[in-house]
Amino acid sequence: MKAVVITRIAPVGERPLELVELPNPVPTDNQILVKVSACGICHTELDEIEGRVPPTKFPIIPGHEIIGRVEKLGPDASKFKVGDRVGIAWINWACGRCHFCRSGAENLCAEAKWTGKDADGGYAQYAVVSEDFAYPVPETFDDLQAAPLLCAGVIGYRALRLSGIADGKVLGLYGFGASAHIVIQVVKHLYPKSQVFVFTRPGQTEHQGLAWKLGADWVGATGDTPPTKLDCAIDFTPVGEPVREALRNLQKGGRVVVNAIRKTTTIPELDYTEHLWWEKELKSVANVTRRDALEFLPLAAEIPVRPEVQVFRLEEANEALILLRQGKIRGAGVLRISD
Repeated sequence: MKAVVITRIAPVGERPLELVELPNPVPTDNQILVKVSACGICHTELDEIEGRVPPTKFPIIPGHEIIGRVEKLGPDASKFKVGDRVGIAWINWACGRCHFCRSGAENLCAEAKWTGKDADGGYAQYAVVSEDFAYPVPETFDDLQAAPLLCAGVIGYRALRLSGIADGKVLGLYGFGASAHIVIQVVKHLYPKSQVFVFTRPGQTEHQGLAWKLGADWVGATGDTPPTKLDCAIDFTPVGEPVREALRNLQKGGRVVVNAIRKTTTIPELDYTEHLWWEKELKSVANVTRRDALEFLPLAAEIPVRPEVQVFRLEEANEALILLRQGKIRGAGVLRISD
């Protein structure tokens, strides 16, 4: 099969991903073999390539927003049948025994494995995964639309739940890429009386235009002061400054949720009185659980969420990730693997 692999830690601008030929993987135990049709691209791939979230083996196939069809079943697999369309997300496996797993917080499992970091992912024509970590994909979405739902959508949904939002509250979204442009659609459906304020990099006119198109109530740049205080905010950006800005604009008793796994720059020094006093909260998001995917995918179909995608060929993976780093992808980037 054709696959794109990470062979070393390097700046993404050096185009370090390599297109190679590999043997097709073989499903064992309760695994399924999936013929991949589309795989979304994510900031986590930048973190893996550049070493902020280094893979545990080299070479490794990145990609954890995978859509495909079951090609073959392992000897103990029974949840799906050949031909079923499934999705594979960031969480690839968890132990099932620790107190985190037993309480439904498998995202905190110390032994958990992550797709594209610890196990081969979807920048390839085939992938294998335990049937317990694959998800049915609603027919509402075509393969390219469905791919970003598996991470940008699912992690955004988790961040939204953790934000403490309720109908009528003001939500701030810092960064308006793949995840935020899905989250705003969920907010407008579940919390129609809430206002959504969007903050982008200065000069990101395409991102700002998409925010207006999807119903934002105010759009500005990081550093701007919105019309009213934020009751809650989600930071989707890869840098530290928006976290401080979100706290500055936060209402008393509000919460800022940091959606990014790693930052390329640190959060600047916080002034207690300006940024943290009045019982303001700062909360991180750590990965996703199976529950997040199982809840979000049917909800996305009900709304229905309409991801805006920019499509690339597998051979263009390096170029796609460079554009992602530069903030030049409108909506979500997706690799078309096969038709």
